Amino acid sequence: MTITCFIRYQIDPFQREAFKEYAQNWGRIIPRCGGHLVGYFLPYEGTNDIAWGLIAFDSLAAYEAYRARLRTDAEARKNFAFAQDKRFILREERNFVEVVDGTFAIAANPA
Repeated sequence: MTITCFIRYQIDPFQREAFKEYAQNWGRIIPRCGGHLVGYFLPYEGTNDIAWGLIAFDSLAAYEAYRARLRTDAEARKNFAFAQDKRFILREERNFVEVVDGTFAIAANPA
């Protein structure tokens, strides 16, 4: 069963570009450390201080192994330090979710 770590960030809307750089860095780091990066998402319209990151894993055990690899990855540590130094993440929440069969990645079929 695949699970997805759904990360909700409250960001400083005046530091949107810093968060974007942070997210782009994870694009290299996450796959190398064993996570399937679904994507990072910045606010586009509406609320301007909420962003999301979605990372999929085969199991919670795979997630724990990934977290252990992150702690030893030099680029991951540098990215965490970048976020702490710049303070563009005000709050972070993590939830683990699973896809309801038959509801994910269904292409539009306009009539």
